[in-house]
Amino acid sequence: MSVTPPGPIGDPLFGNGRQFADDPFSFMRACADSYGDVVRFDLGPRETYMLTNPDDIERVLVGDAARYRKPNFGDDAITTLLGDGLLLSEGDTWRRQRSLANPSFHTQRIGALAGTMVDHTTAQLDGWEPGDVVDVQLEVARLTVRIIVSAMFGTDVTDEEVKTVQEHLEPLGARFEPDPRRYLIPNWVPTRENRAFTESIETLEAVIDGIVDRRRGTERDPSVDPAGEAGVSVRGPAGDPDADVPMDLLSVLLRARDRGEQTDENLRDELVTMLLAGHDTTALALTYTFYLLSNHPEVRERVEAEAAAATADGPPDASDVREMAYTERVLTESMRLYPPVYTMFREPKLDVRVDGYRIPEGSALMLSQWVVHRSPRWYDDPETFDPERWTPKRRSERPRFAYFPFGGGPRHCIGKAFSLLEAKLILACVCSSYALEYEGPELSLRGSLTMHPDHPVPMRVAER
Repeated sequence: MSVTPPGPIGDPLFGNGRQFADDPFSFMRACADSYGDVVRFDLGPRETYMLTNPDDIERVLVGDAARYRKPNFGDDAITTLLGDGLLLSEGDTWRRQRSLANPSFHTQRIGALAGTMVDHTTAQLDGWEPGDVVDVQLEVARLTVRIIVSAMFGTDVTDEEVKTVQEHLEPLGARFEPDPRRYLIPNWVPTRENRAFTESIETLEAVIDGIVDRRRGTERDPSVDPAGEAGVSVRGPAGDPDADVPMDLLSVLLRARDRGEQTDENLRDELVTMLLAGHDTTALALTYTFYLLSNHPEVRERVEAEAAAATADGPPDASDVREMAYTERVLTESMRLYPPVYTMFREPKLDVRVDGYRIPEGSALMLSQWVVHRSPRWYDDPETFDPERWTPKRRSERPRFAYFPFGGGPRHCIGKAFSLLEAKLILACVCSSYALEYEGPELSLRGSLTMHPDHPVPMRVAER
């Protein structure tokens, strides 16, 4: 057996970068179909190895996680955006930041945030009228921005701040769309794209700074934490003398800064990371779910029935959505077909072997949810939307990492429980009152840090 995995031949200058940039989804699928579980290709300044066997992915993320780290791609744009936040930090820094953030994502606290999630959803729906056509992607993104700021920053955002965030997400996302030429142009070169990216970061950080300014001096006031309003108190990190301090993330970080454990730069990095990662993936999961429900009215009817039951006695809470078993399968199937995070990367700290192939230290390992989630090896008729494939029996027949929309292992998404509760509550509120009918073109996708529709997602609002 060759010690080098097979893979497609690229051109001398850009390797396979242009093929990937033209259509990353088709390129990854074609590579997996043609070359198997381990595929080598060239996407820029380093070799890339794509793994598509769930057992190999589990070893990288779980069993041998200590042998891998987040890669540095030689393009500091992502570092400029997210700094040393939870998504990018390593080693002791990551462990410290994760430990600080854990109380904010405690199961008991997340459940207590249901009322906040429902209140924001209800307020958003008050602006809808039967017959309206709404861009559902934009609508749910605005909603999830409001929810993440209330739940994790302990304050509300103004309409103007929400608008500002949304307007500047486009140039941020465009910076991370695949483009092999980007490695040839340093970030300091004042191209139109680089200028727009820098201006958007500065604007986003200004919004964050404004939120922090409003919260200064309130980091020990329990009334700022919406979970506290629901009667839930979560004790803070070891050494915090107060049991009743607020446990929203911003309060936690402000207190850590007062103890000398955070700098203003650390704090800003964490808040930017939370704002972007905390709203975008949930908004995308809901966008694709509403799209699929529109195309499958028999599935939508069952979701609507569960939503009606969950809201029969008033606004739904965490216990109500726990009864929405079919809706949960629908959401799971939506994230299988359209995973918001469509691929993730790791870098081996030393040479490793995968399926007999040598993977050199410093190379990039690509673990693609898009490829694995749509593989006929793990799913019957994988292009078909089938929520019933997530019944307990059928689910148990597949490898654990045949499905990993939230990653896995020590660095799994800290916001998984938050995101799932939020998505189910929003579905309960929307589907108990409205049916959404898609009126756009055939769905087209583009890759960036996350997978977005390549066009608006217009839906007509119909009263149930």
